[in-house]
Amino acid sequence: MNEEISNAQNIYLYHGLIIFGGLLIIAILIHMLYHRRSPSAIIAWLLSIILVPYISVPLYFIIGSRKRKNRYKKSSLKLKNQPTDQNIQNNIDRVLRNYKIADSSQNKQFIVYTDPIKTYEIFMQCINEAKNSIHISTYIFEYDKVTKEIIKALIKKSKEGLEIKILMDSLGSIVLYLFQYRLRELKKAGVEIKFFMPIFQMPFRNYINLRNHRKIYIFDNEKVLSGGANLSNEYLGATYSKKRWQDIMFLVEGSSVEQYFEIFASDWFYASDERLKFKRQKMEIEGDIYLQVVPSGPDMDKDALYEALLSAIYGAKERIYIITPYFIPNNSLIEALIIAHHKGVDVKLITPKEANHTIVNLVRSSYMRELEEAGIKIYLYNGAMLHAKAILFDNKSVVLGSVNFDNRSLFLNYEVATFVYSIKIINEIEEWAEKLISNSSFGTKGVSDFKRVFENLMRIMAPQL
Repeated sequence: MNEEISNAQNIYLYHGLIIFGGLLIIAILIHMLYHRRSPSAIIAWLLSIILVPYISVPLYFIIGSRKRKNRYKKSSLKLKNQPTDQNIQNNIDRVLRNYKIADSSQNKQFIVYTDPIKTYEIFMQCINEAKNSIHISTYIFEYDKVTKEIIKALIKKSKEGLEIKILMDSLGSIVLYLFQYRLRELKKAGVEIKFFMPIFQMPFRNYINLRNHRKIYIFDNEKVLSGGANLSNEYLGATYSKKRWQDIMFLVEGSSVEQYFEIFASDWFYASDERLKFKRQKMEIEGDIYLQVVPSGPDMDKDALYEALLSAIYGAKERIYIITPYFIPNNSLIEALIIAHHKGVDVKLITPKEANHTIVNLVRSSYMRELEEAGIKIYLYNGAMLHAKAILFDNKSVVLGSVNFDNRSLFLNYEVATFVYSIKIINEIEEWAEKLISNSSFGTKGVSDFKRVFENLMRIMAPQL
């Protein structure tokens, strides 16, 4: 009798778990439909749930959402306009303005750095010359021989009375997050340090899939270094290293500095509940470098950056150069690039021969082959890891910053892009792109039919990467 009762209980439990699992899947489907997820994303999640339900169902509730609407959501970010004496730059500028992105603003200096040694030198120079404040926001802050020198310089400046604030992503800087004793000397010297979305704190506020990938380094509210380089020996250093990644950074001095500060201040407030105010001596507007600072991510109401890029691709007439470490676009971007090529636009993709993540290599291959089969030129960089991000459209603009050409950067991460409307800078980036091409292999190598099918199957992972 007891055995029959036990068997009945097991049956009820088994059927209960099946019903509960079914209800969870229905809830996930309703959630995706309510938020208008793309058909490819819905199919990818459903396939994942069917193949590995015990992993995919809980994973969806951890990483399945990006535009949060609750009391823990980071408030929407809106940058105020700067005074300018010039009207709309071009159609890209017009699209961004229609999405309430701040107008392009004048700047007197914009210097591009593609040499990691020079990037390190200017970074240290800016620290050493700072007189009032240093604000640092980075995805990765490692503890190595390069950052030890940076830490020493920051401690010295803090002891001189400067306001120094460091914001790092808790997942990107996971080692320092877990072993914070390494930051003891910085804190003792008065440096304020915060981790963006601490992994093991505030569980209802922590969305592990939404990371702060921005790189913004502000000095005295007068100069900004931004781009793709994090703070570690992989990205910059005082001496040459064959293994050091190839990246691009830029120095801004002018009106746009305040907009970078507003982005930093918004992220800092979310991490610390401290509101920062922009303080700087009144500076006359001068120079002919027009920039448009475009944040993107869960703190933006619309996907303005993505739609501006899509519009720019369709609007290009002569050339589109894409330099990116991770090429995992959605179908709309792929189709736009192919259409641009068919219109006679010179489309070139420059990306690493081998990315630093195996799964990225597998997923990106299918997209690169699709472009290549349409006639688009693919260049695989042979040097150290190419981590730079740049997209060039005709002689109209070049997009620099922290944004990769993938779903994660365009739809999930907190990012910042800078649209540069300057023929001088555009030509400079084009020359650098040609140098990368000279050290690249042309085209993807042939693969077996089995691997081609496997690569195409891996596309179901694209919405999650």
